[in-house]
Amino acid sequence: MLRRTTPILRSFDETKARAFYLDFLGFKVVFEHRFHAGAPLYMGIARGDCHLHLSEHHGDATPGSSMRIEVEDVDAFCAELQSHEYANARPQVQEMPWGTRDFTVTDPFGNRLTFTSAIST
Repeated sequence: MLRRTTPILRSFDETKARAFYLDFLGFKVVFEHRFHAGAPLYMGIARGDCHLHLSEHHGDATPGSSMRIEVEDVDAFCAELQSHEYANARPQVQEMPWGTRDFTVTDPFGNRLTFTSAIST
């Protein structure tokens, strides 16, 4: 039986990754790993049931990846992010023709995260 998927996203700058994923999106650090001082960071983060890994290691992931993350209330989450006044993203919810309400933000490394909720009928 299949279980939860944990995407690995490429990152290049720890300070920018923390500002985007922790300060802006509200994820919490689950773990951090370096093989030695000065080595690239591999970090696990989570918010609710959404778990992501961020890696500075060459070859772990491809910059410019894209993913969809289901949220209970996309409008409330978008409003929360807008209140953070993150300089590099001002998300806006859009109603999609396939029956969801979505907004997309792009991290400092070109990875696109689309947050989505089904439209209630």
